[in-house]
Order: sequence, then structure tokens, then C-alpha cells
Amino acid sequence: MTEITDLAHPPQDRFPALFAPQRWEWGGIDAQFSLGLPPDELITNIHLIGFSGDAVVLCQEARGHWFLPGGTREVAESVDACLVRELREEAGARLLGEPVWVGAHRAVTDRPTPYRPWQPHPEKAWLWGWADVVVDSAPTNPPDGEQVVAVRALPAAEAGLLLTRGREPWWGELIALAAELRAAARG
Repeated sequence: MTEITDLAHPPQDRFPALFAPQRWEWGGIDAQFSLGLPPDELITNIHLIGFSGDAVVLCQEARGHWFLPGGTREVAESVDACLVRELREEAGARLLGEPVWVGAHRAVTDRPTPYRPWQPHPEKAWLWGWADVVVDSAPTNPPDGEQVVAVRALPAAEAGLLLTRGREPWWGELIALAAELRAAARG
């Protein structure tokens, strides 16, 4: 996995909501973001800030909720295979290069059992990255996944605002961090 480790200006001060401890009530989860990558065996979810040109690809599911493509690893699925599958299922997109892993939310749940039987429990991690992508087909919308009704590529700031609307401000900060890291990588 490629990760960002050399930052001229550490982002914790610029993105305080992203790096703050969080409580995700929907899963009984206490989480905290860091730039360090977790061990592979803890990664349960992979999500991507996919750039189509300079725009960020977002998906909208049938209930109107906008989200970044990505999702839950299947049993014995690699991080890369999960990312490729989720991009196709949710955004009709494919990678144009290797993903760059920005960091992860390390999480601990207070639920008595794992979300899926093969997942680590109670500790787990959500992996976040960015990559250039192309949207070249419709989402495949498998029956057991989100039913995506729209895929849009928006300027990073607009995508961040859309994801943050009615939700935690860290979503916008995550996109801003990924855009900043992408710009730095391109020189």
C-alpha cells in the first residue's frame, strides 16, 4: 500500500474535526482518524476520494444520501480487490492509477458481535485514500448493496459541502486533505 508520510505541514491543525475523536452511534463506534495505516487484518471498510480530472466523484443512493464510493470487505478479499469492486458497483468507475492511502479511522465498537462474522471485533479500521478514476459505465447496483441513482463529479469544495450537509464536518475536511495531498503529489 502506498501511503502519505512526508507532509511539510501536518494537517491536524488545519483539519481539527477530521482528527478529533468521534462517536458513530449508528454502529456503537468510537473512532479516531490518523495518517498511519492500520494492519491489513483490521481493515473492514475501504473508501476512495476518486478524482475525475479535478472533480471528486460522489454517489447518491435511492434515499437521497450522497457518499464516497467504497464499502465493506468481503471474506478473504484484499484491499485492492474490494476497492475495484466497490468502485464498479457504486460509481461505475475504474482506477486510472494506484490509490494513495491518506489514513484510517481506527475504531472500537461496543456492539456484542461483529457486523459480519469474518470481521475483526471489537477493533476495526476504515481505510481512506484517493486516486484518479474514470466513470465509464453505470453502477452495477448489486441487490445486497446501496442502490445508486446518480453519480456526479463535483469540484472538491462543493463535494465536501454536499457530504457535510446534515453530517459531521470531518467529511469536508477529508476531501480537502485528499485534494491537498493530490496537489502536492503532482508538484
